[in-house]
Amino acid sequence: MKPPKELILLAGTKQTRKALSAQLHDIIGKFMKIRSYSVEERLPPLIENRLVILSSYLIEEEVQHVLGKGCQIIIAKRTVNYEYIDQLFFLPKGTKALYVNDFPRTATESIHTLIQLGIDHIDYYPYSPGDDIHIMTDTAITPGEVELVPSSISHIVDIGVRLIDITTIHEILDRLHMTERLGKAVSDKYIRKMIDLSQKLAHANQTMNELNKHLKKVVDGVNDGILALNKEGEIFIFNEILEGMTGISSRAAIGKDIRHVLKNEGMTAFLFDGSDSDDRAFTINEAEVVVHRFHLQKEQSIVATFKNISDTVALEKAARRELLKKGYIAKYAFEDIIGLSPALIKTKEIARKLASSDLTVLIQGESGTGKELFASAMHRASLRNNGPFLAVNFSALPEDLLESELFGYEEGAFTGARKGGKKGIFEQADGGTIFLDEIGDISPKLQARLLRVLQEKEIRRVGGAKNIAVDVRVIAATNRDLQLMIQDGQFRRDLYHRLKVLFLELPALRERDGDIPILMEAFLQQSKQKNVAIALEVKKKLARYMWYGNVRELKNTMDYMLAVCDGQHITLNDIPNESFFEVSGEDILPHSAIDKKGSTIENVEERILLQGVYKLNKKGLAASRQKLAVFSTEAGIPLTEQQVRLRLDLLEQKGYVIKGKGRSGTRLTNAGYLMVENPQ
Repeated sequence: MKPPKELILLAGTKQTRKALSAQLHDIIGKFMKIRSYSVEERLPPLIENRLVILSSYLIEEEVQHVLGKGCQIIIAKRTVNYEYIDQLFFLPKGTKALYVNDFPRTATESIHTLIQLGIDHIDYYPYSPGDDIHIMTDTAITPGEVELVPSSISHIVDIGVRLIDITTIHEILDRLHMTERLGKAVSDKYIRKMIDLSQKLAHANQTMNELNKHLKKVVDGVNDGILALNKEGEIFIFNEILEGMTGISSRAAIGKDIRHVLKNEGMTAFLFDGSDSDDRAFTINEAEVVVHRFHLQKEQSIVATFKNISDTVALEKAARRELLKKGYIAKYAFEDIIGLSPALIKTKEIARKLASSDLTVLIQGESGTGKELFASAMHRASLRNNGPFLAVNFSALPEDLLESELFGYEEGAFTGARKGGKKGIFEQADGGTIFLDEIGDISPKLQARLLRVLQEKEIRRVGGAKNIAVDVRVIAATNRDLQLMIQDGQFRRDLYHRLKVLFLELPALRERDGDIPILMEAFLQQSKQKNVAIALEVKKKLARYMWYGNVRELKNTMDYMLAVCDGQHITLNDIPNESFFEVSGEDILPHSAIDKKGSTIENVEERILLQGVYKLNKKGLAASRQKLAVFSTEAGIPLTEQQVRLRLDLLEQKGYVIKGKGRSGTRLTNAGYLMVENPQ
């Protein structure tokens, strides 16, 4: 019989047809014509006097009608594709995996082939469309049938379409009378593929060994002891630091049961405990260590770190020095808050109790009463005392700058943004305390953002797209009446209640006048003129002042008297004149004004600004924020330009002023003139 001049390949699917056709072309394509068809695409008309290769016995019935007289039929035996088989070696031993194919029988046969080839470290489970999944796994292996893999599987290993095995190739060559010509070349090709695969695996093994050596250097280089073991308790990581702690070499430990190596029942019980209990302290070779362990569920392993307690204390001291270097540390303790009056002692007792909690605190007090001093002391007395302490004053910065300072920004968020972005104060204070001073001056926009931080415990940088979790305790402070601001629509009620979880009210200096002489002596000792004597009549006279500026004003007064005294004694002649001292806001406007809605304007700062705008307008001058800030300082209630802007916004809402653009400044409305000139 003459050999056929043409070979026909019939396959079930397009993908199988392409793969097997490429394989046949590679072997005999130079010597004869090869045509290929698939059931999935289309079959040819009647085939006669041809050598026909069927990709599988499963398609015999489907192609029978196109097989005519004189056809020689070979049903191909198939084997794994050696090009991609190396992927299976990277799956851990004992991996449960679905083997996905179009028919149950081919899936089962493929698994059998893999096991015969020695790839038996995987637990295979045959799967074809319509089957139920009876195992918990996220891994599937498939010979090119990716579209058949269930959607619940996240890890797919595609090992390519199964190829025609060498016995079928030799049968094809024999039918074509080409065995003598091509037999050795085909065998050499298969051997070459085996060699390539071996080299590929050897290279991967070498890379893995180098990686393991690198990882071992990393593990040995950390400051903690590191232990890793499997679920049976067999140790596979035991680093150099742990060798030093235990006196046991890694050679003597790796591969051994943890129970026979450390011989500490309490520790081994803790390591195998599956709960999320806290770290535990143990004694190893007379050294106290803290053990932290976590379970790797997928890998069925346990990893534990061992920290030497004495080293940890040293690290905490170093971290504290670094925080101090950056200025991120609370400088004052409760011992630095001077005074013996009952009001102050009681306030300090309450503050100490509040410090032990981790809840948000709102501190209320007049300007100069020591709100930041108390916030600093509360941080020092809290469980966060080793963490950072950062303070921000809402009245000192413009709103746009405040937002980026608080929450940080991403690279390119705005013109001039630092390359790589910047952490905000909330991120920098992670694990510690943030002090929000002058919280009453926060804008509505920032109020909303701050509320979210307090609710969700996460921030989003300016220009960022992801939320960042932060662990921060918030202490806020104000000298304003937030409840009155809520009534006037200036402050969010929900934010107020988020801030006022705990509350501390600081006494004014006039409510603890017995502390005035004590404070004066303390300020004297803090100065460079410690030998100066303060006359008794000076202390008595100063004790009678109202001190609307509180302790800060008293400190300024002491600095003034030390500067002008003769160097030995402070006398009555050294006391500043009356204009030096801050006056009550009640002295600026004669009466409380009543707006048209019937609510009392009790805010001293707003009344000062109304009078400032009135006087500047009378002189024909533009009432700018800068001039109003100067006016408020001269009136004894100093306001920053940012504070002036916020209060003018409120006065505009109430209908008392109109804020002009550019150089025109702010001017009074008719209602504003009536409020100043004809207070009721």
